Amino acid sequence: MFFRMIRGTLLRQWKKMLMIGFTIALGTSLAVAMLSVMLDVGDKVNQELKTYGANITVVPKEASVISDLYELEGGESSGAYLREDELGKIKTIFWAFNIVDFAPFVNAQATLPDGSEVTAVGIWFNHHMELPTGEQLDAGVVSMRSWWEIKSGSWIDEQNGDENTAMVGSVLAEREGISAGDTITLTGSSGSVSVKVAGIFDAGGDEDEQIFMPLNTAQALSGLDGKIDSIEVSALTTPDNELAERAAKDPGSLTVSQYETWYCTAYVSSICYQIQEVITDSVASAVRQVADSEGEILEKTKLLMLLITILSLIGAALGICNLVTASVMERSSEMGLMKAIGAQSGEVTGLVLTEIFITAVIGGAVGFFAGFGFAQIIGHTVFGAAVSLSPMVIPISAVLVVLVTLAGSIPAIRMLLRLQPAEVLHGR
Repeated sequence: MFFRMIRGTLLRQWKKMLMIGFTIALGTSLAVAMLSVMLDVGDKVNQELKTYGANITVVPKEASVISDLYELEGGESSGAYLREDELGKIKTIFWAFNIVDFAPFVNAQATLPDGSEVTAVGIWFNHHMELPTGEQLDAGVVSMRSWWEIKSGSWIDEQNGDENTAMVGSVLAEREGISAGDTITLTGSSGSVSVKVAGIFDAGGDEDEQIFMPLNTAQALSGLDGKIDSIEVSALTTPDNELAERAAKDPGSLTVSQYETWYCTAYVSSICYQIQEVITDSVASAVRQVADSEGEILEKTKLLMLLITILSLIGAALGICNLVTASVMERSSEMGLMKAIGAQSGEVTGLVLTEIFITAVIGGAVGFFAGFGFAQIIGHTVFGAAVSLSPMVIPISAVLVVLVTLAGSIPAIRMLLRLQPAEVLHGR
């Protein structure tokens, strides 16, 4: 009899049940979409931010000490160098897969034919390398300096053998009358080299007065074969918390449990520490302006999505409240008659809640799949990549459907509990 009554109600009031199901589906779909994106957005936001530069710099330990003592800029040479043959070790640390890109730098002072001095910077552009793990990697500044505007010519392509080439900053090119396609001769401490200008770039900074060339060319110019001044690393990181801040100051102050948690979490300080372990006599430090901005943007993005989820669920609960209350008011005579012939308030309430939850389950299931579809649209539109479904989304969505349905049904349940059969059957 119980299930016959439920079936009869669903058939008789199918329009209202359809509206309740649609309201639940709408709220669930938005919640699922926001939760899916929120739980998957960390790496995607970080990946987008990587196009704005490295968030870790690695310099020789001696150079770091001198810079701290005399407040020198990181780009100034101190006579200490890192080893080029250790670069591949960066991709062997615990968080190797979080290392998106990296590039070495070496500065060489050179003289142009007219006698003017210029800084020649040796870097990787799109360098192909074999890693100690057997993997292959293309790394360099082509992706790490994506905001550079190529005013004429093109990027240097190392993989096509563009070794005796260079890229000239726009300010220097304008002052010296250099154009793409020209050949210029640079004289350094270890001899001279003639390079063809592959392109003129505008970086909007000090780089516009420098010449950039493949690493080995700059090393030959300055007699620094196998040596580099610094490394810039672009890594996906987790926003710092109190534990990360403590570890950054002194990892030795952590307990064994805290150390394991910190070491096995992609904090920028943890990744810096692991880089120092594999690069001899090095100091890795976070570019705080970039690292802090990444954390703030990520936290604000997640907070925005959480607020949208909460507001959508509140709206769904209010919609359910109105629809269920209207349904109960229409059926008040039926409910009063059930109470008059012996049904208890709990039984009547259970009947109504069962009807609503059957509708909620169907609406929630539809909303879940629709929400995951919305998440894919958001992922491809905003981040250019699919959003993966986190296993956590399923139980969280189920709990939210139950809570929203219960919250929306509370006014109707209170009405049922106060319903007096005699008054209802007499039309009062």
